[in-house]
Amino acid sequence: MGLLDRFSRLVRSNVNGLVNGAEDPEKVLQQTVADMQSDLVTMRQAVAQAIATQKRTERQGEQAARTAQEWYSRAQMALQKGEDNTAREALTRRQTYAQTAQTLTAQIAQQKDIVGQLKQNMMTLESKISDARTKKDMYIARARAAQSSARLNDMIAGTGGSVGAFEKMESRVLDLEAQAEVSRELGRDPLEDQFTNLEGQGNVETQLAEMKAKLIEGAN
Repeated sequence: MGLLDRFSRLVRSNVNGLVNGAEDPEKVLQQTVADMQSDLVTMRQAVAQAIATQKRTERQGEQAARTAQEWYSRAQMALQKGEDNTAREALTRRQTYAQTAQTLTAQIAQQKDIVGQLKQNMMTLESKISDARTKKDMYIARARAAQSSARLNDMIAGTGGSVGAFEKMESRVLDLEAQAEVSRELGRDPLEDQFTNLEGQGNVETQLAEMKAKLIEGAN
């Protein structure tokens, strides 16, 4: 029956679309399993009703067979007493109940087939539901992972402007530092630099003379 394949058809045709679409795949899958569970309840009720009908038909058949046997016994009794007409009427009644019992026996055989098929379908649906629950959890996990990945990609894409702003700021700072260095070089006095160099050389000569004097004192 069609409801047994409902979940499988949904998963095969719609899961990928649901992940990227407007519908919440988790809610859709949960609802699908709930619908299948509802179908199972309906099927169990149908099985119970079919079994009850079969039992009722069996009781009716047994009753018809017993009644047919009773009229047969009455026909025998009437015949023994020489009541041929009464025996004939009894056998007519017996034939009616026997035909009813025969018809009910055929119905019972059909009902047993129906009950057996319904039970098989019910077990199949129970197996499908068990499989559906497993697939549901798997696809929900995949859908959540896909949604998280999409959100992460959106976040990374959204930070592109911020990263670009930092890169521009770094370039601007380097430009300012270069400009400051140029300004410092341009603002220096050449004569001042010469005296600074001379003062530096004088300090070196003084230190050298002191070191030589210490060496001479040490030698003496």
